[in-house]
Amino acid sequence: MTTQTDGFHLVVDALKANGIETIYGIVGIPITDLARVAQASGIRYIGFRQETSAGNAAAAAGFLTQRPGVCLTTSGPGFLNGLPALANATTNCFPMIQISGSSNRALVDLQRGDYQDLDQLNAARPFAKAAYRITRVEDIGRGIARAVRTAVSGRPGGVYLDIPGVVLGQAMDAAAAADSVWRVVDPAPRQLPAPDAVDRAVEILAAAQRPLIVLGKGAAYAQADAAIREFVETTGIPFLPMSMAKGLLPDSHPQSVAAARSLAIGRADAVLLVGARLNWLLGHGDSPQWDAGAKFIQIDIAASEFDSNQPIAAPLAGDVGSVLAALSDHLAAHPISVPAAWTGELAERRERNDAKMAERLADDPHPMRFYNALGAIRAVLQQNPDVYVVNEGANALDLARNVIDMELPRHRLDSGTWGVMGVGMGYAIAAAVETGRPVVAIEGDSAFGFSGMEIETICRYRLPVTVVILNNGGVYRGDEEQTGGDPAPTVLNARARHELIAEAFGGKGYHVSTPAELRAALTQALVSGGPSIVDCELDPAAGVESGHLAALNPTSAARKSVSADA
Repeated sequence: MTTQTDGFHLVVDALKANGIETIYGIVGIPITDLARVAQASGIRYIGFRQETSAGNAAAAAGFLTQRPGVCLTTSGPGFLNGLPALANATTNCFPMIQISGSSNRALVDLQRGDYQDLDQLNAARPFAKAAYRITRVEDIGRGIARAVRTAVSGRPGGVYLDIPGVVLGQAMDAAAAADSVWRVVDPAPRQLPAPDAVDRAVEILAAAQRPLIVLGKGAAYAQADAAIREFVETTGIPFLPMSMAKGLLPDSHPQSVAAARSLAIGRADAVLLVGARLNWLLGHGDSPQWDAGAKFIQIDIAASEFDSNQPIAAPLAGDVGSVLAALSDHLAAHPISVPAAWTGELAERRERNDAKMAERLADDPHPMRFYNALGAIRAVLQQNPDVYVVNEGANALDLARNVIDMELPRHRLDSGTWGVMGVGMGYAIAAAVETGRPVVAIEGDSAFGFSGMEIETICRYRLPVTVVILNNGGVYRGDEEQTGGDPAPTVLNARARHELIAEAFGGKGYHVSTPAELRAALTQALVSGGPSIVDCELDPAAGVESGHLAALNPTSAARKSVSADA
């Protein structure tokens, strides 16, 4: 008698063959047994309270590991809840696979009203790098392999993999099943740039009077840290890290111009973009934010990204590590000497802005406002540079990005290209699970509300995550006057005791109203190594509407009021 296996076991075998060690998800029809089989096989299963957070965790896992994070969802509404995270992963170029069970194809395709009847494959296509459906048990190994390679090759992104419940329950000969599973070989092969493209780029940099390197989160994802440092330090070119690239070189590095960002962007005449795109985060490369005569050099794994907003004078198609190694090799023929006038100009602005920041951090209003609260957090994190920082919100994001320095690569995760709120708890869980290191999530009270129930997940798995909530009682701020019987649209509960949520699920809660209390609580939370919430009571008048994006909000200018945190 031949030994049989089924689709549940075959999916798990294919995932294990391709190095998948963790699945994030929520169980239900028809994938509950898939989670059970995965856990029994040695794959770690992290069960969430909402699929979007599970998907965000999978996306963050992909960013941190360069392997596709896997999110497992049920059919219908569970699948739909995963889509925002899948779309966000694709936009941010994080490798992720969403595996969703689905209903009977024969019934769905004739719209006969099956349980959670939905054409999930076509619904997913606009939001993913690719979408596939497995309709035969013998194709499961092939489908997993295809999803893995698609997620990580070229420009990484999200892949949707649809597996109908009937396929998971199908059986086949175990020996034939084993033969149908394989490990993808070199799923993200190196891509070397053309030599003439390298020469062109180095010549532009060598001729520049005010060169600048911009490091994006693609540079962080590439894990080409040594090549990046070698090129930056060998050339002496000032560098500007985007928020998730902070720490590739320490923010304290003498060539960092993060504190002189506006001047660096406005004056640079040659700009090397390393894993960064000229999207809205960089003003699309347009003047007056950028010098009208600036020449752009861009490193990108996807050649289609070149010229998306501005002419790229020297496109460099390839992976970050290979391109920077090639650029370094060409420096002997085209030595780069950065004019002292340029580095001096930037150093002067950096020193001036650092002094202004020091003044803001030294100010100690009561109730707390953003700067003195973030100053307290900064003091603790400076003593714990290996902590992973997750950050989201409006003012909480904008100001923390400037106040909290990073010393190590890939230790900062935030709302990214789309500016999405609600990623915080999923990202924090993934950082803790994938690295085993402590995580501090710095959250605006509004942003925390999108995924706050995942505190139960953090407590259930006893993860070393501390959530610091900057609570000013509102979206942007909490002091907008009501004009009717209900609270104003931006007003939340300024006296909310978020720390009690942690206590409800067995974690530790702290409520603080002074910087000294905040420092003490955060220090104690990190020492404990367990789940914690620190609720920071801020002045409801602290903050500005739309944060640094007021120009994108047509009503913001009319409502804008000056605050100490503006």
